[in-house]
Amino acid sequence: MENPFDSGHIKNYILAYASVVVIMILFFIASTIFHEEKIMQKKVFKTKEVSLHKEQKNIEQKRENFGIKVIDKNVY
Repeated sequence: MENPFDSGHIKNYILAYASVVVIMILFFIASTIFHEEKIMQKKVFKTKEVSLHKEQKNIEQKRENFGIKVIDKNVY
């Protein structure tokens, strides 16, 4: 293998590296110029207010239907 500094091939390596850097810079400039920011509209969802009292009554009725008593709170 030859030394690229002695054989004069170093110019080709530097030119290839410089061309890659220039291409990267051009892509960066092109992406900043053609980048359009989209304005997103705020989404509003239709929601129903949940009545906790109805749910608690349903749970209590279900507990009464069982033959065993369910513990309300954990002791630990």
